[in-house]
Formats: sequence, structure tokens, C-alpha cells
Amino acid sequence: MNPATLPVGQRVALLVKALNGAKRTNEALARCSDGDGMVEVLLDASRKLGLGLSRRDLLQTPPIRDWIWWKNKEALLTIGDNKPRYHQDGGQGRPARSLPEPADAESADPEAGEAGRKRFFGLF
Repeated sequence: MNPATLPVGQRVALLVKALNGAKRTNEALARCSDGDGMVEVLLDASRKLGLGLSRRDLLQTPPIRDWIWWKNKEALLTIGDNKPRYHQDGGQGRPARSLPEPADAESADPEAGEAGRKRFFGLF
């Protein structure tokens, strides 16, 4: 069976499995200064394995997508008004929607903070 005919998720899983123990490829990934360098190394590995993955496939499919975010020092999880990264699938690159301003400061929630946000008291 030709691996290039498999769904993207399975091809990425094959690439990840192939990277396990691939010393030279892992060293090349570690030397990359940013996510774009990692994508180039991973595209080359994909080509050598005959997986036919594109740049877009790598940038949108976990876990490689998460590795690239980590290398670019982007948060994997954002807290506050933005959605966690894993909820942003399909929406990367779009600006976050802004929340509507409260109509009246006096009608705001009494537990709300300075800017009308709820206070976080912990997980327990």
C-alpha cells in the first residue's frame, strides 16, 4: 500500500513513529531556530519516507503542529478571552473575537474584577 494515499492524520502518525530513534533528524530538529526550520526538516523526512505531506498538513495536524508552536514559543494553551489552542483547529490565523463591553458598570457582576472579568480563585 502506498502511504501517500492514507489520510493526513495517519501519515503524520507514521512520520512521528519514524522520528522515534532517528538520531540525525532529531538533532536537525533541535538545531532549528524556529518553526519554519522544523517544517523544512520534517518536509524532507516526509519526502524520504514517501508520505507526501505538505507544509499545510504539518502546520495543522497535531502533534507536529504543537511542536512547531512550542518551537516558535507560542502558547499551547491560552487563558482568558482566547480559546485554548486545541479548540482553534480550523481557525488559525483569524483574529480572536472581542467580547462586548458591559452596558452599565453598576449592573456588572459583583464578583467581577476591574475590567468586568470574573476573578479566578483556583481549581480547588
